[in-house]
Amino acid sequence: MFRIGIIGAGWIADKMAEAIAPFKDMCVYAIASRSIEKAQQFAQERNIEKAYGSYEELVADPMVDLVYIATPHSHHFQHSMLALEHGKPVLVEKAFTANAQEAEILIRTAREKGIFITEAIWTRYMPLSHKVKELMESGIIGEPRALTATLCYMMEFKERIVKPELCGGALLDLGVYALNFARMYFGTDIVRTVSNVHLGPTGMDMHECISLSFADGKMANLQAGCLCLNDRQGIINGTEGYIRVDNINCPEVVEVYRNYELVERYTRPEGMVNGYEYQVIECRRCLSEGLLESPMMPHEETINIMKQMDELRKEWGVKYPMD
Repeated sequence: MFRIGIIGAGWIADKMAEAIAPFKDMCVYAIASRSIEKAQQFAQERNIEKAYGSYEELVADPMVDLVYIATPHSHHFQHSMLALEHGKPVLVEKAFTANAQEAEILIRTAREKGIFITEAIWTRYMPLSHKVKELMESGIIGEPRALTATLCYMMEFKERIVKPELCGGALLDLGVYALNFARMYFGTDIVRTVSNVHLGPTGMDMHECISLSFADGKMANLQAGCLCLNDRQGIINGTEGYIRVDNINCPEVVEVYRNYELVERYTRPEGMVNGYEYQVIECRRCLSEGLLESPMMPHEETINIMKQMDELRKEWGVKYPMD
């Protein structure tokens, strides 16, 4: 049995518990919150064996095989470091840390200790995301040349969005998905970035448009925000057609068009719970093979995306206390 311990008992922890519940060979074994009452309630509702009122107790439990960090971005560094200090492999919810400096320290520490750590950017691990790459490289849409990706939700007043001390703003919460979409399919050789942003009353980025130019001539136009709803689509445009991804956050449907006519359609895998399970399955595989990072989300890519977001925030004047 592969046993997962979750630090943080919020909504994303609940999503992870939901994802793992149907599996017979892995389980959420422990939940930790700063409130023992909250942890106990979570454990009772999700049929979890152990409930802890401190994070230290969870990482000290010898039965925990993997620690999932489900706290706000602002606390990822501190809580991941705690797990590493106790020799525990770590799956860190996106965004990996508040900034690139924290990411570099965390990954360097994990490597020095010989402990596995990876970022829980769930789209990187999903079978349908991999299918998009396969289709794009098959030549079915000709030569890919342009990409658009957009992800917006109404989260204007959410605490984690508006508070600088929680690393608020749309970028680390939503823009990170658009950036990942572009890099997954168009690569990392970005030669120029142009952006526009709307800042909220607390100085956090509430809506942004980001345009990326790649060395081979490709271009990606990205949009993310907390002030409206939108279609959440990703489109990869080629010389002979295009691929449409319904929901870049959690791909539901992938359609291939040639000369504006639908020729292929793929849907989420049968048996998929909610998508969070794939990153845990990958963690278990990596640990069984003695890997310190996942090839689906290499350490270098995590650090480079954090650097990319640091540069955007610097340009916009968006600052966190830990900067």
